[in-house]
Amino acid sequence: MPSSSSDTVIGDGSTPDVPTRTATSTRPGLLGRNHSWLTPVALFLAVRLIGVLVLARFTDLRGGSLREALSSWDGKWMLDIAQYGYGGVPYSQADAHGYRDANTPYAFFPGYPMLVGAVAKIPGFSTFGAAMTVNVVVGCIGAVGAARLGALCCRLMAERTGLTGRNATTGWFTDNLRVSSRVSMWLNSTTSPTASVGSSTAHADPRRVGLILVVLFAAAPMGVVLSMAYTETLFCTLAVWALVGVLEKRWVLAGVVTMFAGLTRPTAVVLVGVVMLAALLAHRDGPKAWAAVALSPLGYLGYLGVVWNQTGSPTGWFTIQTQGWGTEIDWGKTSWQFINYSLVNSSEVAVVATAWIMIATIALVAVCIWERLPWPVVLYGTLVVISIAGSSGLMMSRPRLLLPAFVMLIPAAIALARSRPFTQLWVVVAVVALSSWFGAHMLTVYPHAI
Repeated sequence: MPSSSSDTVIGDGSTPDVPTRTATSTRPGLLGRNHSWLTPVALFLAVRLIGVLVLARFTDLRGGSLREALSSWDGKWMLDIAQYGYGGVPYSQADAHGYRDANTPYAFFPGYPMLVGAVAKIPGFSTFGAAMTVNVVVGCIGAVGAARLGALCCRLMAERTGLTGRNATTGWFTDNLRVSSRVSMWLNSTTSPTASVGSSTAHADPRRVGLILVVLFAAAPMGVVLSMAYTETLFCTLAVWALVGVLEKRWVLAGVVTMFAGLTRPTAVVLVGVVMLAALLAHRDGPKAWAAVALSPLGYLGYLGVVWNQTGSPTGWFTIQTQGWGTEIDWGKTSWQFINYSLVNSSEVAVVATAWIMIATIALVAVCIWERLPWPVVLYGTLVVISIAGSSGLMMSRPRLLLPAFVMLIPAAIALARSRPFTQLWVVVAVVALSSWFGAHMLTVYPHAI
């Protein structure tokens, strides 16, 4: 985790009148120090193993196959694109309406299937085996990033308290808009932290916060998808490291991983916007910040350009998605109707649980704003939630689609880290148990779940 520097410069060039501490190094390498990556990896693998074992038991009792469950629905598309390429996907694969033409496979972004296809070329790997291997390796990297992000946010939130009462600024954005000192302090959370500790995070151990966030990430309501042939594992990993790059001002890291995220799934447009904005606000950091601005959108725009070339239309990808899967921006109308109907009329556990997950995720946005998480994290998570809640399509897929917003669980991780060890243990056990059951139920009991 990054160490505090002895002199912290605020937007106006002055140093805050708070105690400071010195450190021999300003920030660690990407994997941290003293094997700090081992524990988050072990926790992630343990939680996911429990989830897969519960799913295996469900499939066994219901006469299904674990392999089929882990490669169901969009997973079949991913594996076929990985094995045959976009032009060779069998015509047995169709969109949600049963329609299929040469353009239909282009609804799926290439990052994950192309990575799986590359691994599958290694002798001894099947396409399915390659997909599972990619998920395990990439998931472990994501777990390290989640632990780092959680600890970093905890430190920044606590150490920022030393600026209370000062009208600190963070460059031209704050100066020009003349925002209040409270918002100004919030924006200052991306600057080098000071050592003053206070507020609600004073008694939270940052390392423990990071580890709890790893568990909450791996045991999210549809955390089972992290073990499936889906893009969520890769995208969440890229997103979390992009945010780490922003908060630590590693602009090249942020730009490169955001570029690859743009090749992974359409939700990346949110991450691209956040990274570009943060880099623009930090333009005084020099060429590296400008490199992040230039690199971030290349993957997303590049793939839209590929689909444009394939379909002959600049909006080709959006047309495929809307016509094939009914996904378009409707400003939350479908989500509102689904939640109202589910809570009043539905007797199915999966439907009611999905509605409550959507409500809880929206509530987390308010909590994160109130707790003043570093603004890039809040903005990213909020925009992910808005993009999912504000679009139409299959509502039962919302718990999966909201998984990239897991960073909004950081306040929960902080609160849990401040509780007694006994409480932490039983909350974690309950969360893992419920997540394992819910994921298995959605894949084996409820039809058309993801």
